[in-house]
Amino acid sequence: MADDLLGRTVSRPGSQRGGLIMEWKPIAHIHSPFPEKFGVPRQSGLIDSLRAWVVFEPECRVREAFRGLEEFSHLWLIWLFSQVPEGKWSPTVRPPRLGGNRRVGVFASRSPFRPNPIGLSCVALEKVELEGPDGPRLLVCGADLVDGTPILDVKPYLPQADCHPEASGGFTDRNPWTALKVDFPPALEKAIPPELLEALRQVLAADPRPHYHSDPKRVYGMGFGGIQVRFTVEDSVLHVVSVEARKDP
Repeated sequence: MADDLLGRTVSRPGSQRGGLIMEWKPIAHIHSPFPEKFGVPRQSGLIDSLRAWVVFEPECRVREAFRGLEEFSHLWLIWLFSQVPEGKWSPTVRPPRLGGNRRVGVFASRSPFRPNPIGLSCVALEKVELEGPDGPRLLVCGADLVDGTPILDVKPYLPQADCHPEASGGFTDRNPWTALKVDFPPALEKAIPPELLEALRQVLAADPRPHYHSDPKRVYGMGFGGIQVRFTVEDSVLHVVSVEARKDP
């Protein structure tokens, strides 16, 4: 059974020994500004001004299940890479941080092309909203998920156990990201809803392009919160060239 964004059971084969089958049923879905993968931050927490809603399935909208959650500042979201074709995984991958030209083992990366396409994101919890037709639901910041991504579980982040300042980051320590300068003409900024502008600026500064792209004449397009933004990049400066309402099918 393929990944299902409608909240039905998602089945994938487990161990071949004994024909084990694991049943995964999404408990929620994310509502984020990203209609597609391009532009999504490469890791959670990089863009702290990004807001998204975690909206739960009806059977999980039980107030008692959220009791005490508001005491935590951060959460772990466990989710499915629902846009990866079933069975499509590779033992080696090309991480964007290495420019797409060096391979490492899939278990030394956070590539979506994994034996089990499970994602893990740490997000800040801004609000537990108990009321309303979709309540209880969660407002989170810093999520790196495409709109509609199925959530398998939500767990509290525990700083005394989950935070390791002495940890090493492998090849990522040797290849840090460098923020771009964003040239956003004021006339085009006015077309962006005010509540989305700062997050969009941060997303653009994080360089949405694949790291192996360097053509200064190439025009990229990115969907964000119902807007289509087009831009070029030259000499570490991102130039926004157009902004218009997005026409999704």
